[in-house]
Amino acid sequence: MAAGKGKEAAVLPVPGRRNVLVTSALPYVNNVPHLGNLVGCVLSADAYARYCRLRGHNVLFVCGTDEYGTATETRAMEEGCSPREICDKYHAIHKDVYEWFGISFDHFGRTSSPQQTDICQDIFRKLLDNNWLSENTIQQLYCESCQRFLADRLVEGSCPNEGCNYDSARGDQCEKCGKLLNPTELIDPKCKVCGNTPCIRDTDHLFLELPLLKEKLERYINEASGDGSWSQNAVHATKAWLKEGLKPRCITRDLKWGVPVPHEKYKDKVFYVWFDAPIGYISITACYTPEWEKWWKNPENVELYQFMGKDNVPFHTVMFPSTLLGTGENWTLMKTISVTEYLNYESGKFSKNKGIGVFGNDAKDTNIPPEVWRYYLLTNRPEASDTLFTWADLQAKLNSELVNNLGAGYGSIIPDAPNADSHPLTQAMAETVGKLVEQYIDAMDKVKLKQGLKIAMTISSEGNAYLQASQFWKLYKQDPDACATVMKTSTGLVYLLACLLEPFMPSFSKEVLQQLNLCPEEHLSFSDEKQERDKAKRPWDLIPSGHRIGKPAPLFKGLKPMQYSASGKILQAVKTKED
Repeated sequence: MAAGKGKEAAVLPVPGRRNVLVTSALPYVNNVPHLGNLVGCVLSADAYARYCRLRGHNVLFVCGTDEYGTATETRAMEEGCSPREICDKYHAIHKDVYEWFGISFDHFGRTSSPQQTDICQDIFRKLLDNNWLSENTIQQLYCESCQRFLADRLVEGSCPNEGCNYDSARGDQCEKCGKLLNPTELIDPKCKVCGNTPCIRDTDHLFLELPLLKEKLERYINEASGDGSWSQNAVHATKAWLKEGLKPRCITRDLKWGVPVPHEKYKDKVFYVWFDAPIGYISITACYTPEWEKWWKNPENVELYQFMGKDNVPFHTVMFPSTLLGTGENWTLMKTISVTEYLNYESGKFSKNKGIGVFGNDAKDTNIPPEVWRYYLLTNRPEASDTLFTWADLQAKLNSELVNNLGAGYGSIIPDAPNADSHPLTQAMAETVGKLVEQYIDAMDKVKLKQGLKIAMTISSEGNAYLQASQFWKLYKQDPDACATVMKTSTGLVYLLACLLEPFMPSFSKEVLQQLNLCPEEHLSFSDEKQERDKAKRPWDLIPSGHRIGKPAPLFKGLKPMQYSASGKILQAVKTKED
């Protein structure tokens, strides 16, 4: 179920159930995703989607490559091919990376589809009919050498934001301070194609009148963010935008690669990527099922959860909802937004342009299993502040947390445990674990993924402590009934832990369930409707007596120190301690 399922029946909202629509920010197609991209968007969304399925919710998880715009045209020029060829090449690379990481998309699509054109143009026409668009003449940078207007990403210069002065700011946004820019605001701008200094020329464009939509937008933001379902960094970024004052935002660009504007005067222009890219969530769903409106025009029965890095916030909390509100239609608007800060690399930042950091294909080449990468990234998820990836920390966490806590295999026939309800040590442990499971559910319901993972690992530690405190090796001869209780309870805890960790390390959970000789597709649910949460409070009842466990094997192997370059490339093959 990774990176798009097969020809199964489409998942559609079910009346009476909790229907959760999960999206990950659409990764841009012009490069290979690095670990910061993964944990900020795709991996976080996957962990939450898997958790929702574990809770018995009806879930649709969609994502896809963002394929239109300047960055694609630029990459195509660099590689000497067409934008379509670039999109085909990198879409396949993205899909392969996400499949290796075990991302459970229901559909992984792309924005360069006929559905994207149809839906985008339909939304545009409704905005035009409702008088939320205006025309204006703007000054835009024009490269006389290239004989073209320069789109935002074809220009670089120094950031004009006071105190920043970053000398490689793009024409649309400064990578360092995060401020959104217009190309003409850059200090000492240069054309990225030829390196010459562009001049300024007049050109006509269409604008979305955000100031006129302010009342509708603020009402939505106050209602959606007021119950604490938006991460604080998203709330702060959105309020900062509103405080600065909404301005009309240009929605067209002088490009060829994009959704054509269905307007006679602007037929040679395309929609600006910020306008059409979020609509990609909708069109990708439309590619998945012709009944897409049951998800996207059904706010009474669908909850929309969106995951992204902090630089994407205003596009999702201001631009996209304004666009949908302006149509006057009953769209499913975002209920919850989960935003990460930056995952930094060693002593600096991940950088696609400079090739610094660990990219998806690099992770695959290390021979470190995907569940180790998933665990490390999610336990290091930058939820409230920037966090740091280091190779030394990866090695330490694997060796100290995974190998020591979860590394053992298991094998036996499950005994009967008639005295579990009267065994003091077992009862005390069960009470502790029951409370921890409730804390886990509370954290995960609130999309506190790092906290949820930490609680699950605490349950693992409680299980190990219980096993040691029981002195089962003595009980085997001295008190066979108590020994049977401890063995049956401990095995039940292993099963419980495999289920709790499935959102974070699905391949690990699958391996544990196989070793337990249980069907990996039929793991324990924590559904409220079926009242299954209480099962966790009686771990000795989770696996029936007489059940034969499969062949045990080590679940994790430790890592030796690694050699790597400053850009994150492994210089020697990773060896396990057992090699």
